[in-house]
Amino acid sequence: MTGLLKIPTCLGLLLFCFPLLITAQTHRESDIAAIKAARQSSNESIARHDLAGISKYMLNDFVQVRGNASHMTGKDSVATSWKQQFDKDPEVSYLRTPVEVIISANDTLAWETGIWKATHSYSKGGKYSAMWRKLEGLWKIQAELFVSLY
Repeated sequence: MTGLLKIPTCLGLLLFCFPLLITAQTHRESDIAAIKAARQSSNESIARHDLAGISKYMLNDFVQVRGNASHMTGKDSVATSWKQQFDKDPEVSYLRTPVEVIISANDTLAWETGIWKATHSYSKGGKYSAMWRKLEGLWKIQAELFVSLY
């Protein structure tokens, strides 16, 4: 009789946990979609030379390491750098394409990695990674690292 009790107990536990697993997976999928949409919006802002749109997803203490190994800290400093690039060459453009986005176990951090391509820049592109933080329900970029490979 003991063996028979274990089967319903296990089945009950599985039936209880299954909706939780599905909900967690769906939640992660929506977070991944939100990060990819933010990246797409940022790419479109770069194409339009829209500084507010570019910095919209950056935290105030955002850290960026560029593909040429230069780096800067602060959303405002990075926005100023973008303006200088656009003023120097109106044809400059960058496109970042996510290859993978992973949401942390506690749903507050995310890791994005992908490829970037550039035109009218010191490089034609390479690989990048970004750290995202979820604050007040919104995903914001804490840091980006670009490596120029081409």
